[in-house]
Formats: sequence, C-alpha cells, structure tokens
Amino acid sequence: MANSRTVLILCGDYMEDYEVMVPFQALQAFGVSVHTVCPGKKAGDSCPTAVHDFCGHQTYSESRGHNFTLNATFDEVDLTKYDGLVIPGGRAPEYLAMNASVVDLVKQFSTSGKPIASICHGQLILAAADTVNGRSCTAYATVGPALIAAGAKWVEPTTPDVCVVDGSLITAATYEGHPEFIQLFVKAMGGKITGGDKRILFLCGDYMEDYEVKVPFQSLQALGCQVDAVCPEKKAGDRCPTAIHDFEGDQTYSEKPGHTFGLTATFDGLDSSSYDALVIPGGRAPEYLALNQHVLNIVKEFMSSGKPVASICHGQQILAAAGVLKGRKCTAYPAVKLNVVLGGGTWLEPDPIHRCFTDGNLVTGAAWPGHPEFVSQLMVLLGVHVSF
Repeated sequence: MANSRTVLILCGDYMEDYEVMVPFQALQAFGVSVHTVCPGKKAGDSCPTAVHDFCGHQTYSESRGHNFTLNATFDEVDLTKYDGLVIPGGRAPEYLAMNASVVDLVKQFSTSGKPIASICHGQLILAAADTVNGRSCTAYATVGPALIAAGAKWVEPTTPDVCVVDGSLITAATYEGHPEFIQLFVKAMGGKITGGDKRILFLCGDYMEDYEVKVPFQSLQALGCQVDAVCPEKKAGDRCPTAIHDFEGDQTYSEKPGHTFGLTATFDGLDSSSYDALVIPGGRAPEYLALNQHVLNIVKEFMSSGKPVASICHGQQILAAAGVLKGRKCTAYPAVKLNVVLGGGTWLEPDPIHRCFTDGNLVTGAAWPGHPEFVSQLMVLLGVHVSF
C-alpha cells in the first residue's frame, strides 16, 4: 500500500497472548507492515505466550497460550525503518525491563518522537527507559506504583478498557482496550479510517477458537464498527469459553483452554437484519452450532440478502449445514474439505495456510494465521478503508 507504515513489536517469552496477536494481525489487515522481535532470538524463532484472564479470583489467572513466531531479528533492528513501536504486556516486560538493549531501543523511539503504544505490564519497560517522567499514562493497576515512582502522572484504570494519550505516547490498561488503543496508534502514525459506520454480528459458541473470535472482533471495533457477539441460549454479559488451537509438532493441532469471551448481545429476539455483515469464528463450536436451526436460518438470511459473510477454519461447517455453499468457491481448515464438498461447494486449497478467498459476498479463510487477509477482504466488501 502506497505511503503505508512499518511498525516494530517488542516481544518476549510469556507476553500476553491477545496483547501481541491482536495488534500484530489488526495492523497488518490495515495495510501496515509489522516486524516482531525478541532479545536473544531471531526470525523464525517462537515465544510462548500467556493467557491472562479474570475468573473471579483476587487477581488474574494464567495458563499457556499460543506459540508466537517472530518474523525479524532483534540484533538487526534499524530504528530509522520504523514509524512506531508496540509493547505488549504479560510477564515478558518484567525481564525485558532489565535488558539494556531493550531499554536503549525504547529510549531512542521516545527521543525520536515516533508513536509508542504500550499496554498492561508493558509500561514497566517505559518506566525503566525513563520515558514516563512528567507524562500522563495508565497501565494494569498493579503497575501503577512503579510508574508513579518513575515520575508519571498516573491515570487510574477505572475500567479495563481505559486508554490514555500524552503526545506520542499511548497507554492502555488491558487487552479490553485494544479497539481504542489500536485506533489511536493508527491515527498517531497519520492514518485515516473511513467507512467504519457498520454493524457486524459474530455467531459465537463454546470452545470457538480464541484468536478467531477476538482478533477480527477487536480489529473491526478498532475501525469504528459496532460489533455484537451472540451465542444460542446465552444473553448479553454471559461468557463463552474458548479453545487455543496450535501446531506443536503433532499430526493435528493441539488444544488448550483459552480466554473466556464476553458476549455483547442476546441471541433470543435478535434482529439479525439490522446488521451489515456476519462473521463466523472457527474452533469446535461450529460442530454443534451447525445443528441449531436458528443459527442456520441467520446464515441463510445473510447469504440470500447478499450481505458480507466471513467464515474461518471450522466455521464453514455451519455454511455447509445451511446449504449456502452450492455453486460457491471457498476454503476452510483442510479437515473441513469434506463438509465443503458434500455441501456443494468448490474447494479452494489453502496453500499457504494463511490464504483467504472472496467469492461474491463470501469471504473464507483456513485458519487464524490468515486473519490479516481475512479481515482486509471483509473490509473491502464493507467499504471500510485505512489510508496513510
């Protein structure tokens, strides 16, 4: 994309899973080149991530997240090539803040005046780099004392989605603030978002894939879209458990517990005709959602109306069950090929796995590595644009 931007994300082992992947894939969907680095690692290496969630205890829980693959080498970073820096939270910042090379890199970014967007515990690195003195910022609440000691004008995170801007510095409390956090970062780099006045519906279910709901959900919110998530037999405020599907050397993907995902609307009584597009995440949820006639009716309604429908991974099991693939070209997770073919669809091989396709009003993807293409192709159908 002409006049686009290039961003650096500063990674580390056990950074928070959402806090690296959502900005990484959302920014790519918006046409930004994103490089990810970690001290002591090179392009192609991976970092384990951590799932931090709130399960009714006095602090967040932690479990193992996806493995995140780096696409650049820390020792080869050239600051002049980047237009902005993103610092995820999680536990990684605790040790990255003690790394002299990391601290020096952040200082250079701050001195240059280029935008820095840091979230949750990432602000520990900002404090170590002496970049918050006299500046307003927020963070996860327990990081507050360190920021105050570093001279920051502390802004209490009264809600999990709080974001604060002070000049070129953007800070957020938790991943629930991603939509505003990412939008502010895009604008700080000179980006302009148009056409974001759309209403999008997500069809959710228990054990949908963690990334496949959160990444497109928050990416679309960052564009200014009103996004609602519903699940049969659940109401607004209820939560769905999610599944982490990853590739760890076995013959098929592994599964681990993911975050819990909060629904924003109630399934019963839903007026689906009031939405401009439908998104269907993958994971294990589509297996049973495909048995629900109300779900199938919603899919049929969107497809017959010509409104955009975007489905990824195992989500195409629902499309096949709804009988809307006849004469349509689509891809899916390779193991779902049988459903697509039996449903009358023309199979498109996802090679490589991040490949996505658009056929009329239908966008399909094979798996979460394809989110940048998946979201950007849906943006085209919606008429939503990001320009720099």
